[in-house]
Amino acid sequence: MIIYLLGAFILSTLCGFVFTPLILDFCKRKKLYDIPNERKVHKNATPRLGGISFFPSMLTAFVVILLFTPALGQQTLPVNVWSVMFLLGLLLIYGVGIIDDLVGLNATTKFFVQIITASLFPMAGLYINNLYGLLGIYEIPLYIGCPLTIFILVFIDNAINLIDGIDGLAAGLSLLALAGFLVYFIYHDVFVNTYNILVAGMMGALIAFSYFNLYGKAERNTKIFMGDSGSLSLGFILGFLAVKCTMNNTSIWPARPDALIVPLTLLFVPTADVVRVTLHRLYHHKPLFLADKNHIHHKLMRAGLTQHQTLITILLLATGYIVLNSVFYHVLPITFIVIIDIVLYCLFNVCINQKTKALA
Repeated sequence: MIIYLLGAFILSTLCGFVFTPLILDFCKRKKLYDIPNERKVHKNATPRLGGISFFPSMLTAFVVILLFTPALGQQTLPVNVWSVMFLLGLLLIYGVGIIDDLVGLNATTKFFVQIITASLFPMAGLYINNLYGLLGIYEIPLYIGCPLTIFILVFIDNAINLIDGIDGLAAGLSLLALAGFLVYFIYHDVFVNTYNILVAGMMGALIAFSYFNLYGKAERNTKIFMGDSGSLSLGFILGFLAVKCTMNNTSIWPARPDALIVPLTLLFVPTADVVRVTLHRLYHHKPLFLADKNHIHHKLMRAGLTQHQTLITILLLATGYIVLNSVFYHVLPITFIVIIDIVLYCLFNVCINQKTKALA
C-alpha cells in the first residue's frame, strides 16, 4: 500500500530535519569544516558531515515500517540475504565515509573497502547475468558476471562521489535516479517490498538534506555539505539498485527486456562524466585519482553559469535522457540507444567548450 512508502518518506524526512541541526552544532563545536581552496567552488568554511544523517534516517523509517506492518494486519515484509548484505555493505561504506570526513583517508583505502562491499553481492548470488542485447550480448556466465558486477558497483559509487562538487548536484541526481528505480520496481514487482521502503526512506533523507544544503547560510551555521559519508552511501545504494534491476531472475520477477536500459539511463550523466574525466586525464598523462576542475559542473560554471543554473542544467540534462531513452526504447535496439546517448553527451561538452573559449 502507498501508505507504507509515504510513511517511510515522511518519517525519514522528519528525521533528517531533526538530525541535521544536531550535526551542524556538533561540527561547530568541534570546528569540523570543509575549508575552501583553489579547487573547490564554495567560498566559506562549511560543515561537511550532512551525509551522516542519511543512514539513520533511512534505517529509522525502515524499522518503523517493519514494526507497524503486522500491527496493521498486513503480511510481514520479507528480509532476505540480499537485504542483509545490502545493509551490511552500506554500513561499511557509511563508516568509511564518516572516517574520511573526520580525519581523511587515502584513495587506496576507500577503493579497497568499496571492492570488499561490492563483493558481498556476488557472494549472496546477486550479480549481472544478462546484457539484454547490448553489443549483441545476452546471457553471460558467472565468471564474467561476478567481476563485472564488482566493477560496476565500485564505478557507480565513485561516480556519485566525484560529481558531488556543487550544492544539490549529487543529491538531485540521486533523487532523480531513486525515484526512477522506485517507479520501476513498483511497476514490475510487488507494490511494497523491502527495497521500495529503503528507497523511499533515502529519498526523504535527501529532501531534508537538500533544504539545508541549498538554502542554508554558512554564516548562520545552517548550511552543510553531504561529504563522503553521504556521497559514498548514495553511490553504493544506487549501484546496488542498478545490479538488482539488471539481474535476470525469473523466479523473482518476469523477464524484462528493459532491465539494463533503465539503470543505464538513470545513471548516465554521473557515469558519463567519470568516463570523460578519466579519458581526459589519461590523454594528458595526469594521475587518475588527482582531483581537478574538469567535471561537467566545473565546465558549465567556466562557461558563465552560476551554481544554481549549473544544477538546473545538469538535472534537465539527466531528465532529458530519461525522456529520450523512453521514446527510443520502443523503436531502437539498446546498442543504438547507448551510442546516441554518448554522441549527444559529446556534443553537449563540445558546445560547453566552445562557449568557454568564446568567453576567454
